[in-house]
Amino acid sequence: MISKSIILLFLSEYIGGIFFFNKKKETTETKKNIENPDPSMICKFVIDGTGKKIGESVSIDHDVLIIKSGSQFLGVPLKHVEPGEKTLMVKGLIDFTKAYEMGEKWRKESYREMNQHDYPEEKSKRL
Repeated sequence: MISKSIILLFLSEYIGGIFFFNKKKETTETKKNIENPDPSMICKFVIDGTGKKIGESVSIDHDVLIIKSGSQFLGVPLKHVEPGEKTLMVKGLIDFTKAYEMGEKWRKESYREMNQHDYPEEKSKRL
């Protein structure tokens, strides 16, 4: 009886280890895709599922595609974007409120970075 429970315990640890190992492998693969986004996704028109033009992709910030739509910036997670030959297509419905918030956050951070790298003599010339 004790030997059966020990065998069962070792077997469950072995099977659990296999599933755990496979799960860990999947997460590292998805992190690779997010860390190294495809630079060819920039400067392409972005359309929704119905074929309506949303805007043009201008940047990739971590795992978010930044889209310039008119005078606004929108942020869409890369996992919802499907690359095509000449355009990018957003899969599913877009929550424009959330997309605008992410785009605005990116714009403010980018603007701050650009101001930090200005040279002092250039600032005095602009005033």
